[in-house]
Amino acid sequence: MLPLQVIDSFLLDYNVGQALLLGFVLTTVATLPLSRKVLALNTILFGVVFMLTPQSLVPVHYLFLGIVLVVVGPLLYVTARD
Repeated sequence: MLPLQVIDSFLLDYNVGQALLLGFVLTTVATLPLSRKVLALNTILFGVVFMLTPQSLVPVHYLFLGIVLVVVGPLLYVTARD
């Protein structure tokens, strides 16, 4: 159980928004070699997740990040040639 205690003590310093942001960055890096449409769908998905996350768990600026991602995602999708 020692590894779980180390992970738990590490994660206590961060909020849900920061964990979601890390997930967004990691999945964005993972989708870069695939296609721009997949990148756009990933952007839209995380935009919706950021917008639907309760404000009691994250600061309000993650809501604005979600709005920006929901606007930018379809633009990426439309401009993709794949």
